[in-house]
Amino acid sequence: MALKAVVYRGGRRRAGKGFSKEELRAIGLSLREALRLKVPVDLRRRTKHEENVKTLKRFLSSLSSQRKLKKEGAQRLE
Repeated sequence: MALKAVVYRGGRRRAGKGFSKEELRAIGLSLREALRLKVPVDLRRRTKHEENVKTLKRFLSSLSSQRKLKKEGAQRLE
């Protein structure tokens, strides 16, 4: 799943370089954790868009469901 941030420039919606620190903070993710999860981060951005926050929440929920599947698979092997 490719994560793409959205920014608004000149009244138009465009693909951004990464998510802002405010958007990461809104979902409780630190900068270090985001980089470890390979979430693109743009340190120059200062805005917080709800659309990007929702995208990050969906990404984290998909990660947690994948981790649950891996744990269940490991338990079955034992």
